[in-house]
Amino acid sequence: MKKLLIFVTSLFSANASSQMEFDLDKVLKMERRDMIIMEIDTYLNKKCEYGEKVDRLNESQKVLLIVENLEREINNGGFHQFYWNSSGEYANETIDALIKIGANETAEIVKKANSEFKNEIVPKDRAERHNELELIEEKAKENWNKCDSEFYEYQDNLIELLIAFVIKNKPDFEK
Repeated sequence: MKKLLIFVTSLFSANASSQMEFDLDKVLKMERRDMIIMEIDTYLNKKCEYGEKVDRLNESQKVLLIVENLEREINNGGFHQFYWNSSGEYANETIDALIKIGANETAEIVKKANSEFKNEIVPKDRAERHNELELIEEKAKENWNKCDSEFYEYQDNLIELLIAFVIKNKPDFEK
């Protein structure tokens, strides 16, 4: 019985570790450029348990995840949704992440959107951020709608900039 239990446990462990394997070279050869970023994003989200354990990621991985969270939230519901959801915890770092990949125009848009918050700093604490959102959302609505529209113009090609960033920092994404 003990041998059977050890065998079953080893099978489970082997299966779990194989699910976390990630072949960056294979991903980078994918034909659709957007799928390259989606695959890396999916891998990083699993690795950090969907943001619950971000400390498992290195700085380059965090940059990609932060930029992808911005894009996902803006495309699903604009800046209000970005701030309301957990992605808002990294609203201040998003500007730096965008600059690191070379998305300077998009960084300016986020900076404009963040300017609605007291001292232009978005609270990291979700409850505090929600409280401030309720206080400023009416006044901020016009600016955020404008920022949403500017974002949708994609003055920076985020997909290509992220792919170039991954290639430049390839060893960081093979971990």
